[in-house]
Amino acid sequence: MLRRGRGLLLRFVRRRALAVVTGLALLAPAVWIEFASAADSWWMSGLALVLSATGAALVWTGVAGLPPDFIDSER
Repeated sequence: MLRRGRGLLLRFVRRRALAVVTGLALLAPAVWIEFASAADSWWMSGLALVLSATGAALVWTGVAGLPPDFIDSER
């Protein structure tokens, strides 16, 4: 089951536009929780941290792309 989840995540990240849109959708509530929310509980700060890190990683992967599987070091 873990291998299937990993495969699903890798196929998801290869779709760059979908990764960027999903990353921005995760970043938006995280930024709101951190800067505009009146609630100040420990679990909301943790949730915002996890959402922002995941969203930023998805946006970065969608913008920069995935690195190649093999890099030839000889020229």
